[in-house]
Amino acid sequence: MTVPSCSPHPRATELVDEFITWRHHLHAHPETAFEEHLTSAFLSEKLSSFGLDVKTGIAKTGVVATLHGKKGPGKRIGLRADMDALDVHETTNLPYASKHPGKMHACGHDGHMTMLLGAAKILAENPDFAGTVDFIFQPAEENEGGGREMVKEGLFDSHPADTVYGMHNWPGHDVGTMAVKAGPMMASYDVFEIVVEGKGCHAAMPHLGHDPITAAGQVLLALQTIVARNVNPLKSAVISPTQIFGGDTWNVIPDIATIRGTVRTFDPAVQDAVESRLIETAQYTAQALGCKARVDYQRRYPATINSPAESQIALAAASKVVGTDQVDTNPEPSMASEDFAFMLNAKPGCYIWIGNGPTDGNRLLHNAAYDFNDDAIIYGVSYWIALVNEALSQA
Repeated sequence: MTVPSCSPHPRATELVDEFITWRHHLHAHPETAFEEHLTSAFLSEKLSSFGLDVKTGIAKTGVVATLHGKKGPGKRIGLRADMDALDVHETTNLPYASKHPGKMHACGHDGHMTMLLGAAKILAENPDFAGTVDFIFQPAEENEGGGREMVKEGLFDSHPADTVYGMHNWPGHDVGTMAVKAGPMMASYDVFEIVVEGKGCHAAMPHLGHDPITAAGQVLLALQTIVARNVNPLKSAVISPTQIFGGDTWNVIPDIATIRGTVRTFDPAVQDAVESRLIETAQYTAQALGCKARVDYQRRYPATINSPAESQIALAAASKVVGTDQVDTNPEPSMASEDFAFMLNAKPGCYIWIGNGPTDGNRLLHNAAYDFNDDAIIYGVSYWIALVNEALSQA
C-alpha cells in the first residue's frame, strides 16, 4: 500500500500489513447483532496474545481487554469499537468478500475493530503511561443497541472508566483527516408506527365505509408540517416516513393502513415536542376523516453528544497524528445515529470521525459495494495511541 506523507505512529506503519490481514479476515466473516461469536473469538485470541486481561460475554458477544500502564495508577479510560455487520448482500467481488451470504461489513466496523486491535497490540508492547485502558469491543451497534446492553450489564461497574472514546470512519473526508467538536455529533434515533383504523367496504362504494388509505395519505402529508411549523428553524429535526402499506386486493377498501418511519433530533426538548406533535397530528387527522390512529413511538438511541474537556483531549491527539490543519474542528453533525451515545450518557467522552476517502461507489456507508479504506488504518491506530498518551500522560 502507499502510505501518505504525514505523521502516523512508526510502529503502526511497520505493522500495517498485519493489520490489513486482520481487517480482511474480519471483513470476510461478518456477523450481525449479538451473533458475533467468531468475531469475538478472533478478537479474544489476539488480545490475549498481547498479554492483556480479557473478559468476554458482556452483552452476549462483547469483549473488553484491559491494559495497565507501567507508570502506576491514574485515570481509567475506555476505547470502543463496534463489531457487528449488516444484513446486506455484498457485491464487491473482492478476494476477501463476505463468506456469509446476505451479511457484510457495509459500515466499516471491520476497520474499527482492526484499528483498536492494532492500538492494543502496540500499547501492550510498551505501556508508557499512568493509569488503565479498557479496549471495548461492542456488539450490535446497528439497530439493536449493544452499547445500551453493555452499560445495563455493568460494563462501567466491572471496568469503571472515568471517560470513554469512540471513532467512526467517514466517507467524503480525505484519508489523513479527522473531525471532532464538543456538542452533538450524531442525532437521536426514534421510530414510529401509525396504524390508521377505518371501516372496510367495497371500493366501488366508499361512502359506506371509512377509508384508512385516504386517511393515512393525509396523515403522511400532515407529518411534514411538524418540523416546518413546530420546530424552531434554528434547531434540527427530521421526520422520515419509510413504509406505508395496507390492503390486499384491487376492489376492497381495507380496515387498516400502516405508516412507519424514523425521527432524528439533537435536542431533547425538540425530541419531546416532535413526539407529542406526531402523536396528536396522526390522531386528529385520522379522526377528521372518520378513522382512528394508534401510534407506537419508540426512542431507540439518544443523541451522541461530546463533552467539552474530552473533545479537547481528542482534538490534541488527532492533531498530533494528522496535523492541526487536517482536523475539522467544526464538522456539520450527522442526522445518522450511533449507540455509543449510551456510553456517553453514562460517562463523559468524545466520538470522532476519521477520513475514509471519496464517496465513490465503494465508499458509501451501508452500500452493498462498500469496502473500508485500508489506507486509513495507520491513522486510526495512531490516533488511539496518541489519545491514550494524551489522556494518561500524568503519573
